[in-house]
Amino acid sequence: MAKAAAKTFGQKTDFQIRRVNSDVISELEIDLLAVEEPLEIRVGFKENNNFTHKAISITMRTPDADIELAAGFLFTEGILQSKNQIKSIKHCGKFPNNQNTIRVDLAENVVIDFQKMARNFYTTSSCGVCGKSSLEALQIAGAKPISQKNLPNVSAEIIHRLPETLKKFQTVFAETGGLHAAALFDFAGNLIDVKEDVGRHNAVDKLIGKQFLDDKLPISEKILFLSGRASFELVQKAVMAQIPVICAVGAPSSLAVEVARKFNIVLLGFVRERRFNIYNSDLYEF
Repeated sequence: MAKAAAKTFGQKTDFQIRRVNSDVISELEIDLLAVEEPLEIRVGFKENNNFTHKAISITMRTPDADIELAAGFLFTEGILQSKNQIKSIKHCGKFPNNQNTIRVDLAENVVIDFQKMARNFYTTSSCGVCGKSSLEALQIAGAKPISQKNLPNVSAEIIHRLPETLKKFQTVFAETGGLHAAALFDFAGNLIDVKEDVGRHNAVDKLIGKQFLDDKLPISEKILFLSGRASFELVQKAVMAQIPVICAVGAPSSLAVEVARKFNIVLLGFVRERRFNIYNSDLYEF
């Protein structure tokens, strides 16, 4: 029987297991697993001349780049538009004892409509709203179509190279097999950054959050590469960051394609083994 994992703050931890191969059972071995822990994101703000804070989200994530994750989440959900709206971001209490709560204190002049925010959050694939409502909420959050004018050509050969390039930098996935990755490439196929997480949406928020905090938004002339499928929420985040091209190893959902077409994102699916599908070929010639 597997022992309880050691309490750890990191991206991976170990368990004792036995491997079964056909009818052969191994001796006890150590298996590395990706860590999954909750992160509560709290926002601190002025209300009636008093400073208060409010929990706005709890997400299951792999502990790493929590500051980028919180900033990326607040930006891609349309809550914040500039890093200047943030006074500070920190883990609550003494780190790492309070590693699973992070607080984003806002500048004094920042006002948030929490009722509007609550109406437009999408946290699961079964949130009970229709595609039309999802698209409307995205527009309410401030999403704008992406201009594809004067974008340099990206050859199919460059697209073919992206999966192998990403694989070389998926260090924790290589050891655990349990993480999604989101990567940012330039149009020459050079890797700019990569983030890993048990949640595919968290990986994208970490990636965009880093660019947000570095004052590098909008993310124009870049490619977002996803190690899995392309869902509505991931394309939504790319729209908010104005990323013009998305490549996914897996399939897109129907709503992801609708969003990509509505907001002028070039969406490629099944990008692996030197092949891919183009879901809006009217936008771009490879």
